[in-house]
Amino acid sequence: MSEFNGSTLMITGGTGSFGNTVLKHFLSTDIGEIRIFSRDEKKQDDMRHDLQARFPDYANKVKFFVGDIRNANSIKDAVWGVDYIFHAAALKQVPSCEFFPMEAVRTNIIGTDNMLHAAIETGVKRVVCLSTDKAAYPINAMGISKAMMEHVIYANARVAAERGGNVICCTRYGNVMCSRGSVIPLFIDQIKSGNPITITNPEMTRFLMNLDEAVDLVKFAFNNANPGDLFIQKADASTIGVLAKAVQKLFGDTGTNIIGTRHGEKLYETLMTREERLRSQDMGDYYRVAADSRDLNYDKFVINGQVETEAEESYTSHNTKLLNVDETVNKILTTDYVQEALK
Repeated sequence: MSEFNGSTLMITGGTGSFGNTVLKHFLSTDIGEIRIFSRDEKKQDDMRHDLQARFPDYANKVKFFVGDIRNANSIKDAVWGVDYIFHAAALKQVPSCEFFPMEAVRTNIIGTDNMLHAAIETGVKRVVCLSTDKAAYPINAMGISKAMMEHVIYANARVAAERGGNVICCTRYGNVMCSRGSVIPLFIDQIKSGNPITITNPEMTRFLMNLDEAVDLVKFAFNNANPGDLFIQKADASTIGVLAKAVQKLFGDTGTNIIGTRHGEKLYETLMTREERLRSQDMGDYYRVAADSRDLNYDKFVINGQVETEAEESYTSHNTKLLNVDETVNKILTTDYVQEALK
């Protein structure tokens, strides 16, 4: 990661699961400074003390900025002197966004626009934004806000490219196992309390990736992006029923309680739409979806249309490789959270 030597990286929403994993990857490198930008001073203080205890030789590399991407001035104040940004700040919980959709708009859409304008104005070299599979064919408020966020990213990427400076790109991935608010920690807590685990729909499928893979995807995008590119990691999936059995195989079977689908949930998730697949490039472990290069000259679309607009199928958690129980056990064992919980 020589490109980060001596540079300043800012992580928005940096006290979250992704930010903590980024620190694990970058802290002992020759990076100059890592700025944690978030609005929760308690989480920042906890992170600061944890770093001082576990990484005393490197803790001083990390600087903490209290602010909110909803506030354009607070993000502008924080990005001065920043070389690169990983943008992870977001409202991510489907039910809360469903009940408070304007909060998702303010954070995921307007907040992202604030951050990108500040990055362009201050000359940040590269920005990698984090999105979600729920942005593809969205049916819930969180997914819709993330889909709009992606369009804000592409629009700003076009502006930045025309000015000849910044490279702005996007990553999209599925469920990150054991991230804050995800289902595996809930299952483990329910089992340790002696309660049956709650399953929404055992036939529901979800992509599975760990936090290290999420960081690897962001680093791959950082190294390979053209302005406006979208990067997607190829990922395995499992049904929620199989995932529940895998967790019970490790922590004990306390029974299950099927509660039904929650507000705004899909039976399966889509990582790449049929329309995106048509302009995608297979890069081994990843797909690159090239930016839509059309401009504001609408005459082109009156005179010259596009005959082929969709691939045969999208890339979903139903048609990727589905893991069985033992394979899912091996997958969830790659997470630090499960390893710690087993102790």
